[in-house]
Order: sequence, then C-alpha cells, then structure tokens
Amino acid sequence: MDGIFNKFRNLDAYPKVNEDFYSRTLSGGLITIVSSIFMLLLFFSELRLYLHAATETKLTVDTSRGETLRINFDVTFPALPCSILSLDAMDISGEQHLDVRHDIIKKRIDAHGNAIESRQDGIGAPKIENPLQRHGGRLEHNETYCGSCYGAEASDEHCCNSCEEVREAYRNKGWGLSNPDLIDQCKREGFLQRIKDEDGEGCNIYGFLEVNKVAGNFHFAPGKSFQQSNVHVHDLLAFQKDSFNISHRINRLTFGEYFPGVVNPLDGVQWIQQTPFGMYQYFIKVVPTVYTDISGHTIQSNQFSVTEHFRSAQLGQIQSLPGVFFFYDLSPIKVTFTEHHVAFLHFLTNVCAIVGGIFTVSGILDSFIYHGQRAIKKKMELGKFS
Repeated sequence: MDGIFNKFRNLDAYPKVNEDFYSRTLSGGLITIVSSIFMLLLFFSELRLYLHAATETKLTVDTSRGETLRINFDVTFPALPCSILSLDAMDISGEQHLDVRHDIIKKRIDAHGNAIESRQDGIGAPKIENPLQRHGGRLEHNETYCGSCYGAEASDEHCCNSCEEVREAYRNKGWGLSNPDLIDQCKREGFLQRIKDEDGEGCNIYGFLEVNKVAGNFHFAPGKSFQQSNVHVHDLLAFQKDSFNISHRINRLTFGEYFPGVVNPLDGVQWIQQTPFGMYQYFIKVVPTVYTDISGHTIQSNQFSVTEHFRSAQLGQIQSLPGVFFFYDLSPIKVTFTEHHVAFLHFLTNVCAIVGGIFTVSGILDSFIYHGQRAIKKKMELGKFS
C-alpha cells in the first residue's frame, strides 16, 4: 500500500517547498493585493454576465408572405389646424387609404402646445331650424331634408346634408372644391369662418395604420385628397390660404411592437419650416425583426433607418404638394434576436482562465521585480567593496 501511495506522490505536479525556504518581500505583498483585487473584479463581472441573459443575433432571408405592417405614430404640427390636416396611405400594390379617420385621433392645440377642447357640433355654428332643400326654399313642418351635392351626386337619391358630405362627394368624383361659400351647407356651417378662427392653432395627430407589408408611403398634408387623371392631388383651394406651415415634431414613430433594445431614430425629431412652401420627406428602410426572450415569448416587430430631405416648391405644383411624407421600403433581410443563458461550464472555464491568468502574470511580474532587485543589490555590493 505504501508503494502505491509513493507512486501517487511522484505524480504530484505541485511540489511543496518548506516554509523555511520562503522569502517574502514587500513588492510581492503589494502585487498579491493588486492581483487579488483584479481577480475579484473580473470574477464578479463574469458572474454578472452568467446571471443575466445574453442576446444572440442572427441574419436570415425574410421569407414571410401575406403579412401586414403596423405603423404607430404620434406627430405634432404646431402651425397646421386639425380641420385642414388629413392622412393618406398608399402602397405599390395599388391599395390606397385616402383621408384616413379610423384608428387615429386628432387633438387641437394652441400656440403654446396646450390642448383645446373640440367643438361638439361639427364644423361651426349651430344648424338652422329650417335648412334649405335641394331645389331651394326652407323646410316646413317635418319634411325630409335632402341637401344638394352640387353636381357630384352618385345617384338620384344621393343627398349631401353637410359641408363634409359635399366635400366627400366632390372627392369621390375627383373634383376640387374651389369656393365653399357657393355651397349652402358649407356657408351655413361656417366652414371658412372656422378655418379663420383656427388660424394659429396646431394639431396633434396620433394612432396607427395597418398596411400591406410592401413598399409604400403615408403622408400628412392639408386638404382632402383625390385622384385626378391617375395623379394623387389635394384640394387646397377650399382653404383660401397662400401658404401652409408644415413644421412638425415626431413624438413617436414605430413599425411594429416594442422590444428590448430597439432604437427608433425619429422619436423626438423636430423640424421648423423656413420657406413659404415645401415638402418634407423621410425615406425609411424597414428591417423585419424577431425577438425571442428567455422564456420563449416571440415578438414580431421591425427596426428602421432613415434619411431626410426637404424640397422647396411653389404652391400649385401637383408634384410638390406641401406636407410631410414618409416613404418606406422593406429589407429582404430579417434580424433575429434570441435571449439565452451562458452555460455553466463556459462560466467555469472563464473563471479558471481569470484566476490562472492573473496568478501567472502576477507571478512573472513578482519574479522580475525580485530578481531585478537582487541584481541591483549585488552590483551595489560589488561596487562598494571594489
């Protein structure tokens, strides 16, 4: 049995030195303290990485089909009243959403950015008791009122009982409404007077759009939009204004849900218009993103990059409509983020590397200082006795 133990002793890679032969130095003590501090710092850093989830990034080709894209927005126009501001969306597939009103909210604001309580009764003054009939005259008793659409009727039974309905009928026909005062409903409801009353107000518009997952654009612009000779135009003559201030602040713009680490480059961006007319354009590259957290929950979202451009124009040029345009395109590459924990064996390997590495380096440094001091001391002694 003793022979076996002796063989194991011969395999000892860490031979022990008698403490009587140890030589402890001040430099060695200082190096030990410093190296211990570094060792603890690196150990706790590695422990923090082990306890927290790590994120793995992977790029793949986006092969999804038939999906939709949700655009969340919150934009403030400090000098453009809500009554003249409209939102349109269209894509390269030919689908159009003109004068979007569903899933969005417009909030009137004053010159100081404070919210103004909206009127309860449509465009302006209270409706008169006996409104005009289609062929003139006042309604008597309880006859059914059917207002004229002024040539824009879709059928003989089509009625336009408000200024908004007349404007909508004109838009469906692809016509522009040049003088609202010639329209009885608009005159009665005080359409132009409301525009004048709201001069100097702003508008905060927010909500979301659900669009096809193809390239397209959405834009905020004054006036009702319509198609004329296959060209997208806005009816600006109805407002009888010389210029439109499209200064704006983007409070929030996202393409999809929030996920940890996402950066939306347009959040908080503000632009002030310096010229009378112009079109401000954002060219956005949307990158599909999938985020899977440590529990396996998956979030389908998007990131995006953006470039900006302002084009000054003169009023009346169809191709230079005053407004804020967001042109977006989809990247064919999908980014996948996956959270995972570092393996315990990987953590253990790193800890051993930290301890062994610092111990070895500090030993080399201590040996260099110790032998250097001895060499200097020996030379000094030789010089003293020579």
